[in-house]
Amino acid sequence: MESSELLKKVRKIEIRTKALSQQVFAGQYHSAFKGRGMSFSEVRQYQYGDDGRFIDWNVTDRFHQPYVKIFEEERELTVMLLIDVSGSNVFGTHKQFKSELITELAAVLSFSAINNNDKVGVIFFSDRVEKFIPPKKGKTHILRIIRELVSYEPSQVHTDISEALRYLTNAIKKKCTAFVISDFVDDNFEQALKIAANKHDVVALNIMDRGEDKIANLGVIPIKDPETGKYALADTSSRSVREAYSNWWLKLRKNNKDLFRRLGVDVADLYTDKDYVVGLTELFQRRG
Repeated sequence: MESSELLKKVRKIEIRTKALSQQVFAGQYHSAFKGRGMSFSEVRQYQYGDDGRFIDWNVTDRFHQPYVKIFEEERELTVMLLIDVSGSNVFGTHKQFKSELITELAAVLSFSAINNNDKVGVIFFSDRVEKFIPPKKGKTHILRIIRELVSYEPSQVHTDISEALRYLTNAIKKKCTAFVISDFVDDNFEQALKIAANKHDVVALNIMDRGEDKIANLGVIPIKDPETGKYALADTSSRSVREAYSNWWLKLRKNNKDLFRRLGVDVADLYTDKDYVVGLTELFQRRG
């Protein structure tokens, strides 16, 4: 992509998503993802009714009278965006490709985060971690993230969500809010998700397209798997072929839905032909 074209695209995304983050999501994001940890603030003399578990014995010994540790809620969050850049996201039968929807979602979440004075980091993944951008604050950092979203070309096209989740668990030591933005065309990430969700606040943004759940009757057609690059002939006039595909798709979606519910992971289904503002707003309201 030419540099002038890239800058234009980045600017267009910035204008739209920055406005949404300020006008629509400002209060909702804050209430949905406010700090949940407690950090040490100071010590003061013990007062009647204070919890004895918080006595600071070192200070108490030094001054020969009881002192307690005072904690305050951590308002600043670290937000991590785990962004699926595998081949299956270069697909769309309606308004846009799934990859384009992912880019806008990541941008609007990034601007919402910095408006809340949070840090934002990114993990691009396919069947491996393609790129890691450490969490930082500031508009310059967010614009770098958007540029990467628009121009990044992955080295692989397969999907392995477990790799990204394991990297998150190892790289981010303190609890963060982690948005996994993917179509979740993967059926082997339960254990990694369970470990990550025990440590972090994991949210799944499930990117979907209406054309994925069924195959139209078009006769014998070549079908390309975007994650392998392989072609195969499929007789779509066969009802059994169409039903087998639909059943596989429905089973994958049901299994993922059950997994998220079982592990307590909040999820929003976001479609390429629908305004994602509605889906994100509903997610924020459920959490608020």
